[in-house]
Amino acid sequence: MASEAKVCGGAAVSLRRSLNPFSSRVSFQSVESPRVRFVAMAVVKRNPKRLKYSAPSFTKEDGLCYVEVDPSGEESWKLDPVVKLLKEGAVGVIPTDTVYAIVCDMNSHSAIERLRRIKNIETSKPLSILCRSFRDIDTYTTGFPRGDGQGGTNIFRAVKHCLPGPYTFILTASKELPKQCRRYGATPSKFAHRKNVGVRIPDDAVCHSILEQMDAPLLSTSVRSPEENVWLINPVEIADVYGPEGLDFVVDAGVRVADPSTVVDMTGSFPRIIRQGKGPKQPWMVADDEKGADANKQ
Repeated sequence: MASEAKVCGGAAVSLRRSLNPFSSRVSFQSVESPRVRFVAMAVVKRNPKRLKYSAPSFTKEDGLCYVEVDPSGEESWKLDPVVKLLKEGAVGVIPTDTVYAIVCDMNSHSAIERLRRIKNIETSKPLSILCRSFRDIDTYTTGFPRGDGQGGTNIFRAVKHCLPGPYTFILTASKELPKQCRRYGATPSKFAHRKNVGVRIPDDAVCHSILEQMDAPLLSTSVRSPEENVWLINPVEIADVYGPEGLDFVVDAGVRVADPSTVVDMTGSFPRIIRQGKGPKQPWMVADDEKGADANKQ
């Protein structure tokens, strides 16, 4: 089958479609010196959503940038164009230590609006931030509860054993968090008494390589099928489903396991699990069913 040369990140590559049933899947052969760093690029049909909602500074050629990397993170150089796109207002998919996530720069209002449109998320629905370290958490939230000095559990010390890891912790947002990110739950932020945000530090080498090159955390939402309540764990399928909706790039680090993060609400009087996922329940966490059982005993 005939191939054609395209450019992504300044490197020419030869595109050759494979026999994969997903039309967005392509394989590549380099056409220049092996010393040149190549990034795969899959071109999809021109999409009006991508053009209409793109930020003014977003100059990427209209199309889907599909980057295949080793899950070990050893091919971090392939991620340079992805980081550049994110900083220009792109919306794309990256791996985490649980399922894949649709992400964008949390400081780009237009990118956040595009993410919500692509995923069809209402403005009142929750989004989380992928943090580079505990320093980000301390900057954009009021932090984790500390010990009370009376024998109580030092939650911060306990959390340090969970992160990086498959947990999302809901914390009270600080003033440093952009207003468009301060939404968590069914109530619009302007009417909410407390403005909270979910925070994650994924234990994934590829995700970490992207985050450490960003100037701030990434706003994120897990990838689900728009028609069925199931996780999409194959990046080829994700590109096929969300590429036509205006997605700008997909980072393929292999098929994930359909097991999302465990979500723990830290804004109440005790750490409460509101979704049990990949992260195991810790002794200092309370599940909703345990809370109900304790209430029945009283």
